[in-house]
Amino acid sequence: MNQDMSFNEENTKGVKQPHNDPLVITLTIEGFNTKRILVDNGSSADILYLPAFQQLKLDPRRLRPFDSPLVSFSGNRVYPKGIVTLMVTVGTYPKQLTRQLDFLVVDCPLSYNVIIERPTLNKWKSATSTYCLKAVLAAKENYTWMMEEKEEDKVEALEEVELVEGKTTKTTRIGTTLSPEMRSRLIQFLKENLDVFAWSHEDMPGILPNVIEHKLNVNPEKKPIQQKRRAFAPKRNQAITDEVNKLLAVGFIREVNYPEWLENDV
Repeated sequence: MNQDMSFNEENTKGVKQPHNDPLVITLTIEGFNTKRILVDNGSSADILYLPAFQQLKLDPRRLRPFDSPLVSFSGNRVYPKGIVTLMVTVGTYPKQLTRQLDFLVVDCPLSYNVIIERPTLNKWKSATSTYCLKAVLAAKENYTWMMEEKEEDKVEALEEVELVEGKTTKTTRIGTTLSPEMRSRLIQFLKENLDVFAWSHEDMPGILPNVIEHKLNVNPEKKPIQQKRRAFAPKRNQAITDEVNKLLAVGFIREVNYPEWLENDV
């Protein structure tokens, strides 16, 4: 296309440096805005994880057989549920690119919904910058634009606000992007409603069981299994002990004896 695709320091605006964050974007797949899409330059297959496939309400009959396994870094083999062709749109009108992509549907836990791999980036004539957390696309219309995670998906920086003067234990956090007027109004509103805050365990007298109640959904006819006791590191064990003592002191929990069934602390 005889186009220069480049990045500069201006493209790092909004990115906290230094960082080792992955490039995560939002794309439109089959008409749905799909978040948590990892851009990976190192692999050769586009992956759609089964929970995302189900959330897109795709017909399972669209899956075509795929017999070859995927091999992870650890050497484990994962056999895809199948391969599916989906319509993917990058960007927003008028600067957008719509193409069909073949995804391998994989059923295994991961924090992402989709992984876009090297062959697709090459088809899109895309250049990525992990430093800037952005990608540039070259298109026939002779323009370049940035695709990146939407502003509303980013984690906003927070500031700590003291709600009771002189008491550093009674604070909360608010966003740093508020206008001065909105910031002042929000702080005043929070101060006027201090009674809704629980500063300690003692401030939470409890919830009536008819409002909400947590139960273990177990079959009483089945024999309980005793877990093998886990050993915790000293610091973690002390943290558990401190938390248990807090809950005991305010009556949230009580000590009981189960000779046949025990569970480790969570």
